[in-house]
Amino acid sequence: MDKLSVMQAFRRIVERGSFARAAEDLGVSPALLSRDVKLLEESLGAVLLTRTTRSMSLTDAGRLYYEEALEILDTISAVENRIRDGAGAVRGHLRVNTSSSFGQMVIAPFLQGFLETYPELRFTLSMDDRVIDMVEGGFDVSIRIRAAMPDSALVARKIGVVRQRVFASPAYLEEAGIPVLPEELASHKIVGFLLADHLTTWNLTGPDGDTTLDLDPRVRVGNSLVLRDLLIAGYGIGTLPDFVSNDPEARGTLVRVLPDYELPSPEIFAVTASRLGMDAKVSAFIDHLRAALRD
Repeated sequence: MDKLSVMQAFRRIVERGSFARAAEDLGVSPALLSRDVKLLEESLGAVLLTRTTRSMSLTDAGRLYYEEALEILDTISAVENRIRDGAGAVRGHLRVNTSSSFGQMVIAPFLQGFLETYPELRFTLSMDDRVIDMVEGGFDVSIRIRAAMPDSALVARKIGVVRQRVFASPAYLEEAGIPVLPEELASHKIVGFLLADHLTTWNLTGPDGDTTLDLDPRVRVGNSLVLRDLLIAGYGIGTLPDFVSNDPEARGTLVRVLPDYELPSPEIFAVTASRLGMDAKVSAFIDHLRAALRD
């Protein structure tokens, strides 16, 4: 027996003063309502309504049940209304997790405008270069850059693609020479990204097809911004995602090495825990993030 539905039906019977009129309002048969009330009375061990062929009245137990049911149903209705009213409003506390480099290079530049657009929003940005348990951490959305997301209870929405290329500083290349073929990288100083799938194995795609290189990075770091700075300082050759490399490449502090070659392009995922759809604050954040990625 669905206690909430029976409670709602009992309230309608009392307020309408008739099984027949209540049944008509609810779109069910009077016999069904009568059966439900009988089951309710049996579960409570008390008579709630006294009925004759011409009249119906509440017992003391029935009046108590009606008054308490009224309060419960009104409370539920108020809660549902508040949720519906707030479902489209960008407010509350939004908790976002991402990597340090993506947070600083992509999210931070649009964050001020985002927060000014939604003044009722509280915001927490956690930056961690290792994948964390977003549910345990209490995050609403986690931005992850992966070749693919494993099957799980989490919901991953693809929002962009990252291009990964090979870079070095002009000073390093002037001193060490410019590689012309992928195989020549083995004779250079390699700076590796500690958390990347390609730390020691680079799969490069170019005009002559795919080339796989086994490399032993001289320096290994777990943050792509540190990697960028080491490359700019002339420590060697390394790979960078486009959201990190775009600015130093435009300024000329880094140049493309083997410009016709790229590593596989991982995808950017917005990961949430709920399969029921995103709430307004998560949707608004992802919309701003998509716009930033397009820019």
